[in-house]
Amino acid sequence: MNITGISVAVIGAGTMGIGIAQVAAAAGHPVKLFDIALPAAARALEQLGQQLRKRVAAGKADAHSTEALLANIQLANSLHELADSELVIEAVAEQLAIKQSLFRDLEAICSPNALLASNTSSLSITAIASALQHPQRMAGLHFFNPAPLMKLVEIVSGLETSAETLTTLQALAEHWGKHSVHCRSTPGFIVNRVARPFYGETLRALEEQVADPATLDAVLRDAGGFAMGPLQLTDLIGQDVNYAVTESIYHAFYQDGRFTPSLLQQELVAAGHLGRKSGRGFYRYGSEHTAPQPVFAAAETAELPQAVTLQGDWSALAEFAQLLTRNALTIKHPGQTSPVALIDDVRFMLTNGRKASQIAAETGTPVVVFDLAVNYQHAPTIAIASAVQNSAAQTAKVIRLLQALGKQVIHLPDYPGLLVMRTVAMLSNEALDVVSKGVASAADIDNALRFGVNYPQGPLAWGKKLGWQHILATLENLQSYYAEPRYRPMPLLRRYAANYSGVEY
Repeated sequence: MNITGISVAVIGAGTMGIGIAQVAAAAGHPVKLFDIALPAAARALEQLGQQLRKRVAAGKADAHSTEALLANIQLANSLHELADSELVIEAVAEQLAIKQSLFRDLEAICSPNALLASNTSSLSITAIASALQHPQRMAGLHFFNPAPLMKLVEIVSGLETSAETLTTLQALAEHWGKHSVHCRSTPGFIVNRVARPFYGETLRALEEQVADPATLDAVLRDAGGFAMGPLQLTDLIGQDVNYAVTESIYHAFYQDGRFTPSLLQQELVAAGHLGRKSGRGFYRYGSEHTAPQPVFAAAETAELPQAVTLQGDWSALAEFAQLLTRNALTIKHPGQTSPVALIDDVRFMLTNGRKASQIAAETGTPVVVFDLAVNYQHAPTIAIASAVQNSAAQTAKVIRLLQALGKQVIHLPDYPGLLVMRTVAMLSNEALDVVSKGVASAADIDNALRFGVNYPQGPLAWGKKLGWQHILATLENLQSYYAEPRYRPMPLLRRYAANYSGVEY
């Protein structure tokens, strides 16, 4: 099949459908756009033309290429007009029966050599293809919204999908300027499955009244390096949409506790507080509302500590070690133990899923734990928690030091695992389960999360950098604290932490 000249049909003229049509047309393909509601397809094409011509008027796009793109898209009045299309992509309602019926009709209309693809984000490709006499020519081609801008495409193989179909779709995605990843058809594919803890852990922290939404989002965004906080993002996606995906995956995995939906989010949906589209979600929207601000620790006036001593192996936290060693009084005592800083008499350490108060009780020392950050040198914010045994002055000197290093400090309650650390541990754990089940490769998982939802690092690269032993310890401690299977470490994580094989992935 000639990739560059392939004729494409897109069924469904909603936001995703017209976006996919734009991508194909921009790459020079003749595209036929069909929607069962014919006026909807005409409106979608008209609106696309208006949007693209506005970009031309603003000097952001070339007039000739814009008109060529629009000329490549033709409206179809019936499915039969798609008979000569070599690739048909559907982007219709997420209902299995509707998709099966559609592809059954397409198989009877289109050439036996035509490829059939579904943009489904949640339904089984195997189940959709089961309606076909030749399921080997069917695959998932899952774009991310907005399709013209987002680089990722998940190419999903059903049980019968042929290698030739996959190879053709991968080449086509590359021709379209997309970064494709491949996975087997399992619930949530890669992104919607592995990303669940990003939402779930912050929703849990909100339910447990750890902090307000703006503060929780600030930790994940400004310390964790994520493009948006989870609560901000669910407001943008739509609380109903995000909740439905979580609920679907939860039931698809037979009510596995890793994917338990949030009752708080369920309440928002029930109230109609769906986020930006309804004017209210975790935040309120509209000109009459001001955006709430995170709660930072007040500026400390306490004396700076007299000495900072780094003990143990700080290689996984090298940026933070460099930051702390700007203090001329810093002393290093390298070793093989977990990294600990002594700020005068206060033990300062990365959270490992245990409460600071528990560590203080065992060590007989004041303790402050800090949360994970994507880059301690550049992150503007750092989150900490202090043991209840600490005096106010002991905690204050730690805050004073961090503020002197240019950080805004969020002082959270003594919450095990804090926010970024428990989130990254859960993301890494889920990603390892996907690898161990042969659903997708490690490289494709990391790329999917980076290009599909703009994570600062892939969860596997992040876990490896931090150290599998620390990820394992964090999850084991959280599992012990909650007595829930939600935090159970996956077998592959245990193997990597023990370094049984000596190799990874």
